[in-house]
Amino acid sequence: MHYSALFLLAGAAFSVASPVWPRYTVDNEHFEVLALRATTQVNPAAVSDVTCIDPKLNIVFHDQNVAELGICGGIAGSITKCGGAPKTTIGQSGSAKFTLTTATSGATINISKGRWEQCVRAARAICPTGSMSGTCSGGASSGDVNFILEWP
Repeated sequence: MHYSALFLLAGAAFSVASPVWPRYTVDNEHFEVLALRATTQVNPAAVSDVTCIDPKLNIVFHDQNVAELGICGGIAGSITKCGGAPKTTIGQSGSAKFTLTTATSGATINISKGRWEQCVRAARAICPTGSMSGTCSGGASSGDVNFILEWP
């Protein structure tokens, strides 16, 4: 047997090996949020100036949802509005990082959870995958809120 045939056989053994997939667990609360969002209409007027930055960037959907509710120190659960009136805020989880800033100088962010979720949902209708940026209609003490979703 020639050495080239031996390497060919060794390579064949590796190619038929089955992959090892990591196991993930997701809280039931996440599925409840997804079910709620699935029944919500997309409001295209909730967002403007959406730019798909890198559609091939692998932002995990669960990470995006956690980061989305992580803005303003956390707006998950019963919290319905961004507190503390920040000029900028960040929500980050795993492969996703949302950064929000006011579009009007001197304004502060007071976006409601509903408005923010509508904004992200409308932006994802334009950019279904990867990183993106855009402007949420309203959500600041004066004017709009700019956002970017990127890899941390």
